Amino acid sequence: MKYYKGRYTIKNIKKYEGNPSKCIFRSMWERQVFKWCDDNPSIIKWSSEETVVPYRCKTDNKVHRYFIDLKIKTRDGKVWLIEIKPEKETKEPKKRKKTKRYINEVMTYIKNQSKWEAAKEYAENRGWRFEVWTENTIKGLGIKLLT
Repeated sequence: MKYYKGRYTIKNIKKYEGNPSKCIFRSMWERQVFKWCDDNPSIIKWSSEETVVPYRCKTDNKVHRYFIDLKIKTRDGKVWLIEIKPEKETKEPKKRKKTKRYINEVMTYIKNQSKWEAAKEYAENRGWRFEVWTENTIKGLGIKLLT
């Protein structure tokens, strides 16, 4: 799999909450969702990695900082915190021989679960909503991946 990273150039600066020069996408899906937020008239405010949620990771029992991929505020006043992840990273790894790769996948899964539990609670405490969007969610919204 090829990974993409770059700086997203925001068209509608007034809609962006945060430092527009620091809007970085870490996948093509993120890039396309940023473009969708920028262009979508139903979204009045959005930001990327500007919302930071403290969480205790179950792998080391230490407190870390989780930079949420996306915060969206819609015309109807709803606020969404969004994590963008490949579908395969949202599922517990299938049990198999305990190779280094398998152990890394399990540790990543546990870390993500710790982050997402904290983000869900953080959002609910503010009357917001937290969701993990996969390529299926994004396609379902009609967002197409540019190749």
